[in-house]
Amino acid sequence: MELVWYFLFYSAVGFLLEVVFTRVTGGTKKDRKCMLFLPLCPVYGVGAVGILLLPAEMQARPLLLFPAAALAATGAEYLLSWYYEKAWGVFFWDYSHLPGHVNGRVSLPFTLAWGLLAVVLVYFVQPAVEQLTAMMPEDIIAAFGAMFLLDWFFTGQVLRRSHSTQSLRWWVRSIPAGEALSGSAPLSLRASGQRQSPDSPSIP
Repeated sequence: MELVWYFLFYSAVGFLLEVVFTRVTGGTKKDRKCMLFLPLCPVYGVGAVGILLLPAEMQARPLLLFPAAALAATGAEYLLSWYYEKAWGVFFWDYSHLPGHVNGRVSLPFTLAWGLLAVVLVYFVQPAVEQLTAMMPEDIIAAFGAMFLLDWFFTGQVLRRSHSTQSLRWWVRSIPAGEALSGSAPLSLRASGQRQSPDSPSIP
C-alpha cells in the first residue's frame, strides 16, 4: 500500500513542478494537466516508484544511484509515452528537438535531470514522505487509489475519442490561439502520424 501512496504523492509533486516550470520558462500553457480531474502527472509517480524499487545498495551510494535512477526513470518515461500513444492516441511530450532523444519519448538532458531529481528524492524528500505515510490509514490511501483509477479510466475514454490533450481542459470553452497546438504536461500530441510542437519542453 505504501507504493500506491508514493505513486500518488510524487505524481502530485510532479504536477506542481510542471506548473512552476512552465511559469518560469514562460510557456503559454499554465495548467499542465495530465488527468481529467486530479492534479497529477503519472509519469513522475511511475518514475519515482521505479527509483524507490532500486536495490538498497544502490540507493545508499550516490555515484551508483544517479545513473541507475536516471536509467530506471527514463525507461518508465519511455514506456508511459508509448502507452499514451498506443492506448490513448496522444503524445503528452515530445523531446525530438533535444539532443540524444529516442523517438522523441526520452532525451539525454532529461535523463540527467531524472538522475539529479532522484538524488534529491532519496536523500531529502523520501524520509519525510515515509514518516507521513506511516501516519496515514490504509483506508485513506485505498480511497485515493480508487479515485485515481476512476480518473485514469475517464481520462482514457476522453482522449481516445478526442485524440487531443486539450480535451482535458473541460472548464475552458474557448482556447486561445497561442495554445491551440500545445499539449499538457509533459506535452504535445500526435496527429496524422506526426507530433505537434509543444510550447516548451517539460521537466521529466
